[in-house]
Amino acid sequence: MENTVHQEPELEKHDENTAEGAENQNTVPEAEEKKETAIDPLKKLQDELAEAKDKYVRLYAEFDNFRRRSAKEKLEMILSANEQLIKSLLHVMDDFERAEKAFKEKNDKESEGLLLIHNKFKKVLDQFNVKAMEVEKGFDFNTDLHEAITQIPAPEEKLKGKVVDVVEKGYLLGEKVIRFAKVVVGS
Repeated sequence: MENTVHQEPELEKHDENTAEGAENQNTVPEAEEKKETAIDPLKKLQDELAEAKDKYVRLYAEFDNFRRRSAKEKLEMILSANEQLIKSLLHVMDDFERAEKAFKEKNDKESEGLLLIHNKFKKVLDQFNVKAMEVEKGFDFNTDLHEAITQIPAPEEKLKGKVVDVVEKGYLLGEKVIRFAKVVVGS
């Protein structure tokens, strides 16, 4: 009997240990849950902060790109406005060059005045970075710079596919062609 009596208290102790162990086990997950819930809002806030920073950086970059693009478009608009004006003034330049050829042999004051005005007009065009194309007889025909008005039989074999005569000068505004040189090409 003694064995059975002692077994019961042991069972009771075992039951108490299991009950206490269960309580300890229950308190450990609750503590972990509390830690997880405490960490979770912190992590959530950090994620939101990282997301907000990312949005800010992207928005700043987008604005910077917009600012650059707007400045570039504004500059192009100014240049294109000048381009239209300069194109219309090129005909005046052609007239000055024809008049200069006509008055070349005369040495009177009228021809001298005409040359002064012509030089002043050239300087104004130079200020706006307008330059005449250098095209002469014997240059290779280039469709990016020249406009072929007609083809004639080449007077010499070496002039085939090359510029034989320049009818009208071409002009560049910076690096952009604003008027193609009108040329006669040898065939």
